Amino acid sequence: MKFVSLRKFPRRMRDWSLARQMLVLQIVVVGVTVAGGALLAFLQVRDLLVEEAVGTARAVTISVADSPSVLTHLGDSAALQPYAERVRRETGVDFVTIMSLDGVRYTHPDPARIGHRFLGHTAPALAGQVFTETYTGTLGPSVRAVAPVRDARGEVKALVSAGITISKISVRLRGQIAGAALTGLLGLSVGGAGTYLVGARLRRQTHGMGPAELSRMYEYHDAILHAVREGLLLVDDAGTVTLCNDGARELLGLTGEVSGRHIGRLGLPPSLSERLSAGENRSDEIHMTGERTLVVNVAVVRSGNRSLGTVVTLRDHTELQSLTGQLDAERGFADSLRAAAHESANRLHTVITLVELGRAEQAVAFATEEIKAAQQLTDRVVGAVREPVLAALLLGKSAEAGERGVELAITPDSELDDLGLDTRDLVTIVGNLIDNAADAAMSGTGPARVEVRLRADETTFVISVADSGQGLDPATARDAFRRGWTTKGDGRGLGLAMVGQAVRRMGGTIEVGGTGEPDPAAKTVRALAGEDERDAGRTTESGTGAVFTVRLPLRGKGVS
Repeated sequence: MKFVSLRKFPRRMRDWSLARQMLVLQIVVVGVTVAGGALLAFLQVRDLLVEEAVGTARAVTISVADSPSVLTHLGDSAALQPYAERVRRETGVDFVTIMSLDGVRYTHPDPARIGHRFLGHTAPALAGQVFTETYTGTLGPSVRAVAPVRDARGEVKALVSAGITISKISVRLRGQIAGAALTGLLGLSVGGAGTYLVGARLRRQTHGMGPAELSRMYEYHDAILHAVREGLLLVDDAGTVTLCNDGARELLGLTGEVSGRHIGRLGLPPSLSERLSAGENRSDEIHMTGERTLVVNVAVVRSGNRSLGTVVTLRDHTELQSLTGQLDAERGFADSLRAAAHESANRLHTVITLVELGRAEQAVAFATEEIKAAQQLTDRVVGAVREPVLAALLLGKSAEAGERGVELAITPDSELDDLGLDTRDLVTIVGNLIDNAADAAMSGTGPARVEVRLRADETTFVISVADSGQGLDPATARDAFRRGWTTKGDGRGLGLAMVGQAVRRMGGTIEVGGTGEPDPAAKTVRALAGEDERDAGRTTESGTGAVFTVRLPLRGKGVS
């Protein structure tokens, strides 16, 4: 015979799904509850029946003892027996016994027992007391009462006992138990059915997984949420955040409890809040926050035709965007070198041809003029800007602008030393302002020209870029710094948003002047670091074209 070890059962139970364990546990709880209730009901009913039997026996005994006919016919069994039997049948007791003070019966349900001694205690009754007891007599165990029969002077002349057998009480108790058991079975059936329905629902919600699997999944889920650098947001269909990991808190600059708050109350830029609460799929959209450039993906989660909300992932694109700006600057510089090499080749061919034609003096004059112009530009940039990265950027942008037919000029009063500022942010600011100015200048009606002025004193570094374009009204300027769009037809594109972000990151300010008309009352939009870009600033005089002025604090660094 093969025996199954009991040690295997706990392990098997641990392998059950959570729904199955809950089903078994609830069935056990319901079963124990019903059994306990049935047991308590049984004990209570038994006590009530015994108490009822005692009360009935006591009442019948006292009533018979007080009857005048008993005292009148005392000792006459022929007269007392019919009376006692009539009382027994009418009251439902099992016996009514009238006896002498010595305990000799005058009446009994079994006539053969008349004349024999009563089985039970009589001493308290002889003393004039009415008492009850459980005693085994000729009819078996019974609950009985014994009372004295008194004459007119109050003397005890006889005794009366009436009782109900335990077997009769048990018959009534079994009837009550049957009803209680039926009720208990009905309750157990209803509880079992409810438990099964709850278990089925729990099984669907937990996908049939056990507690160990759910615990492991939660631990993995929690570890992943805290470990990944990317931001993750879960937003329900009403726009309320249900989950936010550490990465999302850092990237969005959120503090305090985020879960349970509406996406519109997190203090995010309006365009980003609109995308996150729109309930539409979005892929690799670039958005600007206070100090970061984020790549945002939004995926709508559905169950059938019902939308459950959205899953939002965020990736930090700030450093990559800065490096891209630097790479663009280097590429522009390389392109300018390529263009210069191409132009130098053309000029060299021209000089050689002039020499071959015997016009040596003209060849020398032509070569000297070209070298002088190129050297003047290089000397002016390098002499004015001794920050190597900015100098390289300006030379590259100058050559690039020249290829596009735009004149890039450095103002004579420009002078700048190595400031010790973040060169990546400087490249982002200066490069994007020049690109924006070049685009604006090419859209103008006159000669395309961009003018750059760089100055620094003991506390402030000032960057000013002006163009000869059609100008920029204050409303458009506000949109340009607030939005993170790449379409140049709306708000000057992503470049100005990156400029505003870099300026705020460095603790500086931006002033935009120029409305396209030489109006001395033209407005200037001023965007302060950390303030809402929609705040209107002071009015300044500006001419044709836009003028962007950036002021960056040097934080006590010395400059020449």
